[in-house]
Amino acid sequence: MKKTFKYVAILLMIVITYFIITTYPKLDLISGFAAKSISSHYFIGDRSIKYTELEDNLASTMGMASSELLVSEKITKSNVFDLKERTAFYRDGVGSVLIPNGKKRKNASLAKPKRNKISTNLAYPYGDLSQKDTIFQNIDYKKLHKVVNNAFVDSGGIEKKTRSALVIYKGQIIEEQYINGFDEKSMILGWSMAKSITSAVIGVMVKEKKVSLSQINLFNEWSDDSRKNITLANLLNMNSGLEWEENYTKICDATKMLFLEENMTQSQLVKPLIAERNNSWNYSSGTTNLLSGFIRNQFSTHQDYLDYWYEKVIDKIGMHSMLIETDFDGNYIGSSYAWATTRDWAKFGLLYLYHGNWNGVQVLDPSWVDFTKKPSVGSAGVYGGHFWLNAGGKFPEVPKDMFSCNGFQGQRVWIIPSKDLVVVRTGLNEYPFFDINKFLSEIISTIE
Repeated sequence: MKKTFKYVAILLMIVITYFIITTYPKLDLISGFAAKSISSHYFIGDRSIKYTELEDNLASTMGMASSELLVSEKITKSNVFDLKERTAFYRDGVGSVLIPNGKKRKNASLAKPKRNKISTNLAYPYGDLSQKDTIFQNIDYKKLHKVVNNAFVDSGGIEKKTRSALVIYKGQIIEEQYINGFDEKSMILGWSMAKSITSAVIGVMVKEKKVSLSQINLFNEWSDDSRKNITLANLLNMNSGLEWEENYTKICDATKMLFLEENMTQSQLVKPLIAERNNSWNYSSGTTNLLSGFIRNQFSTHQDYLDYWYEKVIDKIGMHSMLIETDFDGNYIGSSYAWATTRDWAKFGLLYLYHGNWNGVQVLDPSWVDFTKKPSVGSAGVYGGHFWLNAGGKFPEVPKDMFSCNGFQGQRVWIIPSKDLVVVRTGLNEYPFFDINKFLSEIISTIE
């Protein structure tokens, strides 16, 4: 009996030790993800805690957290096994944020961007009115409807976890579908599609000659080492050579930044140079938030920094639904947390389809769009200036001039200049579970 008890005790100790080593360090991240996700989806996306837990948080780890939503206080608390609790709170105009360990909630009157949401007496995409009833004779609308419908439930009855799909041809919506519970007013978290928004903001700054792509000495903290030679273009191309690990299956630089840091613009700022600049492509959310910090440094006040993104890009092209969330210190999380309706995400694609021109106003210089589409050295033709590319032919049946904003779980804005197309798809599954090559090529096949 004693020997059996001894073996059981040893086995229990092994299990506890294994848990401590493999899982306990993740509890901060698990409860943090749950609290942040529920808070944002409720207060921005207008979705219930139950829905978010079943859909957006459904995973072997994120599903471990139990959460409580205190609506009147705009607070969400999530806990894992009563071992680690994290709290997120919502702030009007700048979204939800996790409270870092050891910190207290900041005043809810934190600075927020001034918005210019002036509606125009124009049809979509340049205004809020219904678009003109245009029928293109070269489009097989019946086939197109079936292709897009298959993006939700395919011919075999398999749900593809698509939430919305929108096809724009020659500036006109030719197909638009939503899953039950979603419509043209539903807010969608774009995840890393936000990176392309950050790029556009810098594009305006280049156009206004506030900064330049060849600019070096980007941060005072780099003045005494070789990082001072990193250019703005290197950061936009994700080939700076800075150390960074982005692997969401474990604790890494990216997950620590998103769920533990109070100032995310600092996360990669402190990283050393470990590879050759301009010759070592490495996808990094830390780089994008570093760029957000770079943008902040160009303004004398934080309010000016907050306003610029909306004044010069977002509200400029009528993306009035968009909200970019900030970190605990009030910096835009340009890597990951931008929300907008499907139609507003499509507007951003149209801006690039039209070479930076928006209804006669040159928001971005055409040369900026060209830079965006030029493959980064070391990326094998899949990445440009904070946009993804098909230059290397990753999707063989899709034109090589296609470029896109990409986000976690399959958020996409595809721009195909040669076909005069912008296609948006949002959902919870991505390649290879959602076949991008098939989806886009079949859409193209409906247009003669």
